[in-house]
Amino acid sequence: MKDKRSPSELEALWKEDDMADGKKVRAMVVIMRTSGCCWVKHGGCTMCGYREASLRSVSEEDLLRQLDQALASYKGEPFVKIYTSGSFLDDNEVPPAVRQRFYEAFSGCSRLLFESRPEFITEESVKAVPKNVTVALGLESSSPEVLERAVHKGFTPDDIRRAGLLLKRSGLMVRTYLLLKTPFMTESMAIRDAVASARFADEFSDEISVNPLNVQRGTYVERLWKRGEFRPPWIWSLIDVFRQLHGTVGARLMSSPSGGGSQRGVHNCGECDRKALDAVERFSFTQDPADLSVSCSCEARWRAYMESESILGTPADLDRGFENELTLRVV
Repeated sequence: MKDKRSPSELEALWKEDDMADGKKVRAMVVIMRTSGCCWVKHGGCTMCGYREASLRSVSEEDLLRQLDQALASYKGEPFVKIYTSGSFLDDNEVPPAVRQRFYEAFSGCSRLLFESRPEFITEESVKAVPKNVTVALGLESSSPEVLERAVHKGFTPDDIRRAGLLLKRSGLMVRTYLLLKTPFMTESMAIRDAVASARFADEFSDEISVNPLNVQRGTYVERLWKRGEFRPPWIWSLIDVFRQLHGTVGARLMSSPSGGGSQRGVHNCGECDRKALDAVERFSFTQDPADLSVSCSCEARWRAYMESESILGTPADLDRGFENELTLRVV
């Protein structure tokens, strides 16, 4: 079937809250249509479905028309986030001349954020990046084995560390993304990995965003999920990660979960999901652990779930077929 999406139109655009200059502000989020992530040619990452936002042929003119579309919606927000399905600093995805036009268009905002893989962050490429930029790095995990076998990321934690330290030396801000619960991890393993990864990333990060894995369409993770071999993390696990990290890292801790409260995203019992997610959002702005205070009877079920995973030695979705056993254990 022929893709009818126009290469000169944005994939999506919306406004949301974030932080700039130490205060809560409105941010404009721009999702571009580009030729896609270079790593997809090598199989891509196990959890990433963003190739759906890519098109085979996107010209410089198309990208500049997308910029015009973004500017038509821009109302002076102090924070602008530009996401592609790959790396903004990849010349084959976003040519240097186009990047320069974006830099000029948003030179007046306090923060301009984009993502890049570490191989595109070099002494030379960083010279052209203006000082209002925050570069987002998708570390996911500080475990080399997890990156290679579970995520198939195509780089090592040391590659991200090198890039992050270079960005910091260049006077740029760094937001590091971590993945809570990669494939093949139990809930307790995921919590330990996220805590260790955040402490690793703190050296070169101004912000650490803990992203609970959500099941995106057309991915390896979706196949595991459909077979009952993967359950997205509990919101209790995300809260536990923040409680353990508070006071031990200097970076701002944050999370804005995609698909939160759905079966494909981070979720609890369904009854408390909204208030638990609201608690995570409050903490992301205040950094006050008191804002993580939320209660529900399913917290005991979460603890029983982790105990059962340990006993059974499996990361499979125990919510499918083991409801009675978990209920008995909670009682």
